[in-house]
Amino acid sequence: MSYAALMVFVDAAGTPENRVRLAAGLAEKFNSRLIGLSALAIHPPFMIDTVVIQQATPADIEETMNVLAAKGDWFRKIAGGAGKLEWRPVLDYPADALTSEARSADLIIIGQTASADDPYGSLDPGEALLRMGRPVLVVPDGVSLLKAEHVVIGWKDAREARRAIQDALPFLHEAQRATVAEICAPGDERSAQQHVDDVAAYLTRHRIKSEARVIIEGDGPGAAQLVKFAQGEGSDLLVTGAYGHSRMGEWIFGGMTHDLLSTSPLCCLMSH
Repeated sequence: MSYAALMVFVDAAGTPENRVRLAAGLAEKFNSRLIGLSALAIHPPFMIDTVVIQQATPADIEETMNVLAAKGDWFRKIAGGAGKLEWRPVLDYPADALTSEARSADLIIIGQTASADDPYGSLDPGEALLRMGRPVLVVPDGVSLLKAEHVVIGWKDAREARRAIQDALPFLHEAQRATVAEICAPGDERSAQQHVDDVAAYLTRHRIKSEARVIIEGDGPGAAQLVKFAQGEGSDLLVTGAYGHSRMGEWIFGGMTHDLLSTSPLCCLMSH
C-alpha cells in the first residue's frame, strides 16, 4: 500500500518553500505523483443597492492567472527533484478549490496557519480538514523534512481515529516502529490499555512493528501532552482523528484538533 498521488497546497501570496520541499521528499519516498495546487478568488463586484459598480474584467482574470502561472514556475523550481510533477492553478477560493481537486490525490499536504487578512488566497486548515474527505498532512511553517521513522498515533476510540490509522498505513509500513498512545483520566487506565493493545495488535497483523502506551491525563491541554510524549519518543509525525466534536465547539471550548492545528511543532496526519 502506498500513496499514488500527493497534493500540496501552495499559497498564492506566499512562498511556502519548506512545505513544497517536504512534499517533494514524500513524493520521492512513495514514488508518487506530486500535484501542486494554488487558488485565488477574484474579488466580488462592488455593489450599491442593485447596481454593479465594478466587475471582474478579462484583464482581472488574466492578471490573476499570471500570478498563478508564476507560482507554478516557482513550484516546479522548488520541487524539481520530484519526477512526476503537475501544476493546477484554480480561480476559486482555496478551500473550495481543494475540496474539488482533492479527488485526484490520496493525501493532501497543507500549512498550519492561514492569513486572516487574505480570504481570497489563504487556506483555512480547519475548513480544509472538514470538507475534503481526504487525509490531510498539516505541516508547521519551519518543517522541510519528514522522516516518519517512528510514528505516534494519538488514539481515541472514535470513528475519526480509526479512519486516520487506515489513511496512515503507507507511512506506518515505511516506519521502523509505531506507538499507539491514549490519554486517559486517572482510573480509566484499564479500559485505555485494552484500546491501545487492540490497535497495536491490529497493526502487528499488518506487519507493522508497534507498541501500546497509556498516558495519564495531567495538567494542560491533551494536545500538548501528546506532542510532549511524541517528542520524547523521537517522533516527527503524529497521526490523529480530526474534529470528533463540532468545529465551533472546539473553537469555543478548545479541543485536540484545534490545539494541534494551532500549536503543534510536529507534522500531523489527520482524518475526519
